[in-house]
Amino acid sequence: MTTVHPEGWRKSSRSNLRTNCVEVGRLGDGAAVRDTKNRDLGYFTTTRGQWTAFLEAVKNNRFE
Repeated sequence: MTTVHPEGWRKSSRSNLRTNCVEVGRLGDGAAVRDTKNRDLGYFTTTRGQWTAFLEAVKNNRFE
């Protein structure tokens, strides 16, 4: 079994002055998300469709 590791971890430029941040890494057909303060705890993964739906919900202020 081959393990695929996320690549290109990025933190939003809008979170530079905040302490509650997450990072997103690329996976073959999706994304991985981890807490910047607890990187050693690991990450969770999403499919491309799930990630796209989440980003659309954020852009449409569904979490406020």
